[in-house]
Amino acid sequence: MMLGAHLRRLREAEGISRETAGWEIRASESKISRMELGRVGFKERDVEDLLTLYGLDDIDERAALLGLAREANTPGWWHRDGDILPSWFQSYLGLEAAASLIRTYEVQFIPGLLQTPDYARAVILLGHSHVPAEEIRRRVNLRMTRQQLLNRDDAPQLWCVIDEAALRRPIGGPSVMRGQLQNLIDATKLPNIRIQMIPFRFGGHAAAGGPFSILRFPHQDLPDVVYVEQLTSALYLDKQEDVDHYAATMERLCVQAEPPDRTVEILGDILHDFEALED
Repeated sequence: MMLGAHLRRLREAEGISRETAGWEIRASESKISRMELGRVGFKERDVEDLLTLYGLDDIDERAALLGLAREANTPGWWHRDGDILPSWFQSYLGLEAAASLIRTYEVQFIPGLLQTPDYARAVILLGHSHVPAEEIRRRVNLRMTRQQLLNRDDAPQLWCVIDEAALRRPIGGPSVMRGQLQNLIDATKLPNIRIQMIPFRFGGHAAAGGPFSILRFPHQDLPDVVYVEQLTSALYLDKQEDVDHYAATMERLCVQAEPPDRTVEILGDILHDFEALED
């Protein structure tokens, strides 16, 4: 995405059309569009040809951009599990790893970045009940590995708005939910994590269409991306009008939700309810 943004800026500065750029590298206009959005792999030769077309003569800048091209083709840590991951979700893992701010709304499940192993296993089994136990173990481990980004030195800010239904739905049973709720309470103590809850009493709310995430990146050239997961695919939205609509919806959700300083109290009350179920 970083390389694509640089290429787009160079092309626009020279007033060159995507069609002309595509012809230069024996590709289509849509291929240039996908390259500039970071949605397709890069051939180093193509990048060299485009940089020449765009009149970039600075040796150091050319070397840096060609280095980015090589990095862009380096498989992510999740590549080893590519046989159990759909390609559309692998794209999300790359975006998640590069984000500086992740804002997410969930209505049915606890966000994946905050799930315990037992809760994650219960969620995964809902959609993969007939797969081998080893694959379930790999899927759980992959989700736990994702969570390591929250403890990096340059960890992203994670801001979650969770519907009360997700906190009270007994995924995995009362014991699993107790562990999951305690994990959320512990997570609120981290400086880069903020959690809010939408209570039942509010009835309908701004995000009636379902869960979504908004990812922001540390590089100014990169647009925010909205991620909307579906049953067998996902949408990646980066058009400004789409991003603005989802951002406004997220802002309304945060206003409607209980304030963050009440989260621990609310989670404690729900945890107490699950403890009562086991008594």
